[in-house]
Amino acid sequence: MMNRMGKDIVAEFEKAYHLPNPELHERFEFREIRVEETDQAAEMEYICFPPNEACTREMMAERIAKAPEMFLVAVDRETGKLAGFLSGLSTDEERFRDEFFTDAGLYDPDGKNIMLLGLNVLPEHRGQGLARELMYLYLRREQENGRREVFLTCAPDKIEMYRKMGFQDEGISDSTWGGSLWHDMRCVIRR
Repeated sequence: MMNRMGKDIVAEFEKAYHLPNPELHERFEFREIRVEETDQAAEMEYICFPPNEACTREMMAERIAKAPEMFLVAVDRETGKLAGFLSGLSTDEERFRDEFFTDAGLYDPDGKNIMLLGLNVLPEHRGQGLARELMYLYLRREQENGRREVFLTCAPDKIEMYRKMGFQDEGISDSTWGGSLWHDMRCVIRR
């Protein structure tokens, strides 16, 4: 539950932002993804990421079929549609590599670490704390599942957002996904 400095990052995140947010839980259902939501998730990926960075429908379908429990979705209770989601794969690896985006076979259900692959929130649902709520719930769930560290890559303009969520910038990534410059980010959720 502690990061390198002995702090429970998830508890600090919770306290700093008064999470979980009851209003969001009234408006959205938070749960694992369902196979029948594959097309919605793939469409959302193309809305939230440039085409060179977005997960293809085929890759999304493979991830959902292989590891639906590694997704956390926010479903709008009024429309029944996905408003956002966070996805990852568990592994024992400790370094993010581009193959996690393309090969769901790297998934190890017993892996001690998580490689986050995408945080998606539709434009009409942004600015309400939904991304923060998804991250908090995901980190809390994986902490309770005994995971140790969570890794992601992000664009330089997203570093501060992820810092506020408990991640530390590890510097320029080896990732070349989509031909972009990325930073490796790490969050220790259990010692």
